[in-house]
Amino acid sequence: QLTALRAAAEAERRPNCESITAILGIATATGLLGWLLLTFATAAIGALASATAGTFYSELSRPSWAPPSWLFGPVWSALYVLMGVSAWLVWRTRGFTRARGALVLFIAQLAANALWSWLFFVWHQGGFAFAEILLLWCLIAATVISFWRISRLAAALLMPYLAWVTFASALTFSVWRLNLGLLS
Repeated sequence: QLTALRAAAEAERRPNCESITAILGIATATGLLGWLLLTFATAAIGALASATAGTFYSELSRPSWAPPSWLFGPVWSALYVLMGVSAWLVWRTRGFTRARGALVLFIAQLAANALWSWLFFVWHQGGFAFAEILLLWCLIAATVISFWRISRLAAALLMPYLAWVTFASALTFSVWRLNLGLLS
């Protein structure tokens, strides 16, 4: 009976596979939550800038192909989810240290993403907003390439974002040119 007690005590000291799996599952879920929070924090920063944009944007001349204002919120929400999952896949595959370059590019494009709303909606700087969205496009493209080397799925999840920013670049240019008196 003493041997059975010793074996039980030894088993308690050794981590079992179920507890390790549970810990890894919690860490993975926490990582996903962290990347989603980071991307939605970016969304919140942009939303602060565009909170009063409805009136300003409705006063601007827009091309006939401009989407209705109500479409931007759902599209961006879906894109932010895809962005967060994409970064999480890269982080989960390599960790931050081994994927530092790709993840720093991702964070840099998030910063550029948030800046656009301030340039356009708050500071009414159409020309700077257009130049900045071209920089954003380049940062996203570089992020896609970096992510592709680590996870093709992560890169693929960023493609709708790149496509939308391509469209948004053309829209920014067009709105800026149509409203030179309101946008510098």
